[in-house]
This record gives sequence, structure tokens and C-alpha cells, in this order.
Amino acid sequence: MTFQITINNNIQIANNRPMTIFCGLNVLESKDLSFEVAEKISFECNKAGISLVFKASFDKANRSSLQSFRGPGINDGLRWLFDIKDKFQLTVMTDVHESGQVSACAEVVDILQLPAFLSRQTDLVASLAKTRRVINIKKAQFLSPLEMKNIIDKFVQYGNDQIILCERGSCFGYQNLVVDMLGLGVMKEFGFPVILDVSHSLQLPGGNINSSGGRREQICEFSRAGVAVGLAGIFLEVHPNPDEALCDGRCALPLDKLGAFLDQVMKVDNLVKRLPPLEIK
Repeated sequence: MTFQITINNNIQIANNRPMTIFCGLNVLESKDLSFEVAEKISFECNKAGISLVFKASFDKANRSSLQSFRGPGINDGLRWLFDIKDKFQLTVMTDVHESGQVSACAEVVDILQLPAFLSRQTDLVASLAKTRRVINIKKAQFLSPLEMKNIIDKFVQYGNDQIILCERGSCFGYQNLVVDMLGLGVMKEFGFPVILDVSHSLQLPGGNINSSGGRREQICEFSRAGVAVGLAGIFLEVHPNPDEALCDGRCALPLDKLGAFLDQVMKVDNLVKRLPPLEIK
């Protein structure tokens, strides 16, 4: 079974279709910056002919330190996302951390994201499922690919099979994450679109003790490796100046490198998806 999700009648997301990029800011830092980034990403994706879902968080509720920047909050954040969606005619996605946020978010965004740390929270899953929106499920760092089946079953039993599965790395000792590329194939067997969160897979959780580190120097090689598996898309965070980003800058691609990055990963995606299937038993 290969399940395809269609959003706004113009984006088709499936493991055997040309890749979609889920791209944006880790967190909405300001309205001006958000619009600047959305405009640049939209331009580069239109130029490359790649489907785009603009992603940004209005609140980072799981920051390491109380002193860390969390975002503008749900009211301003949703207004900015609505304006970005309207001005640039984009499909937009944001994450929610509490059941009480779900209804307001579902009125604005096209895709709701279930955070990795919360992916087993049944009440939150139920609230998200009942919106009938498309849901991007982040695989928790402590779950195996096979355990994603339990989360899928929850959504289906609550009446929503419009789901995307997102790999974002597994805990590997202290302050490190690894991605099992074979695990991507395991999740593809469930039939739903699978995407790879490049940015957070390269994160070093708590690497700076009071904040996370990251390995953005490896974004391109890691992305090429992931796309070679044959995925529905990749998830990537960008920033005009990652060293000054207010959250996870060490994992963000410099915005001015996006065009060249898209050219590389799309070449791999196009090659892989033109290959004839080769079954080995």
C-alpha cells in the first residue's frame, strides 16, 4: 500500500512521488524576519519546481533553559502564519504542545505537527485526529520505527488517516542522535508518507548544556543520503544568519544556500524515483 496525501488540491505527498520540502524557521522570531524567510523560500522552491510546506513554531515549549527564547506565542504566531499563508499562497504547518491549542491552530494551518516528545500522549493525539487535518507525526527519540505503528493505530481509531511519519533521530548515548536509514524503510512499509527531519536529526541535544548543539556542516551529505532511500520529502530549517538564530541555529541551513541545496537533493530524488523497482526476498 502506498498512501498519498493531497493538500489544497496542489501538493501531493507520497513516497513514490517527487519530494516535497517542509521548510522554514525553527521558531517565529519576528514578523519581519518570518516574512523575509517565507518570501525567499517560496522564490527558491518555485524556481526549482518543488512543492513547499512552510513550517514555523509559535512556541518552543520544550527549550532546555527557562532563559531560552520560546517564540511570540499562539495569538501573534497564528496571525503571522495566516498572513504568510495569504500573502505568499503557501501551505503552512506548525506544531502544537497542548490539546487546548489544537482548535485555534486547525483554523489557520494546513498541517498540524505532533512533537516528538509528545507523540505518545493519547489525549493530544485524539485532539489532533478529530480536526481531520493532515498530521505530521514526529517519531520520538526513544521510539523504534516499529513502535510508530501504535501511534498510527491511535490516529486511525480516532478517525484520521491523513498522517505523515517523520524521522528525527534516535538517542545514542548522551547528547547525541543517530538515524537508522533502514528504519526509514520500516516506516515506509506502513504505507504512509515518510519524511526525514534533517535539521533535528543533526541536533546534539543539550550539547551546550543549557541549549542544543548541532552539525549543520553535514546538512547536505546527510540530506542526500536520506533522499536516496526514496522518501516523500525532507524537513529542513533555515535562517538568514544561523549563528544569530534564537533557537537551534547550529542545525539550520543558511538561507542563501537553499537554492544550491535544493538542486543537489532534487537530483538525487529524481534519480532514485526513476529507477525500476528491484525486489529481493
